[in-house]
Amino acid sequence: MENSSQEVKSNGKDWILRFVKGMFIGSGFILPGVSGGALAAIFGIYERIISFLAHITRNFKENVLYFIPVGLGGVTGVFLLSFGVSFLLGTYETIILWFFVGCILGTIPALWKEAGKKGRSNRDIVILIVSFVAGFLFLWKGSGLFSEVSQNFGTWMIAGGLIGLGMIVPGLSPSNFLLYMGMYKAMSDGIKNVDLSVIIPIAIGGLATVLSLSKVMDYIFSKAYPQLFHFIMGIVFASTVMIIPTSYPNFTVLNYLACVVMCIAGTALGAWMSRLEEKYK
Repeated sequence: MENSSQEVKSNGKDWILRFVKGMFIGSGFILPGVSGGALAAIFGIYERIISFLAHITRNFKENVLYFIPVGLGGVTGVFLLSFGVSFLLGTYETIILWFFVGCILGTIPALWKEAGKKGRSNRDIVILIVSFVAGFLFLWKGSGLFSEVSQNFGTWMIAGGLIGLGMIVPGLSPSNFLLYMGMYKAMSDGIKNVDLSVIIPIAIGGLATVLSLSKVMDYIFSKAYPQLFHFIMGIVFASTVMIIPTSYPNFTVLNYLACVVMCIAGTALGAWMSRLEEKYK
């Protein structure tokens, strides 16, 4: 009886952990500079997501039960953040960004360990460095690739495709591109107001992208795991550097202190979630 009670308690903790991870991953679809795919990799479930999507009928029931809390957390994170993102980023943008930087910093040791679990060579380190430099340059210069676009069913499908791409390609922040395209605020408002003319085409575009590219990523994982994961790490590092705030207008000592505290809190949270992932993996 005692063992059964402990198992239920452990399963309950695992369910809550996956729900919280889902909320963070969901945040990557709506927060500029944050990648849902990178967060999925950081929290140790990216490879399983890709494998499931690439082979949906394989262990279908087990995978569905595993991803239910992740999916619920993701939807919850998107809807909650759609209400708060404009206010928080508009009023406390610098401080909030430091919290997310901390979250990523706290998980880097676990990501490094995960990348090297099947070996690490000098070539892998070169791939990491090259992907970091390429990712940084692309994100830095990316704003020049887009201009204001009209908002209709087709462009919202493209927006959904970018969000799906952010799941498939870790480190890619779809919200950055939506900002560049002038669609970010309209997307947040559409989700907040449950506007189906926005939500439906985004969902269609996202699902189409994820389902069409997941087999490609699964194949690459099976053939070149260390190389792909070190590539992912480089992109993660680049996207992290890109969201580090560089402007501190009218900041007081308390504001700077808040940045430090939030970064430390984020680092502690990221490290804690990594330890829990290792425990329940």
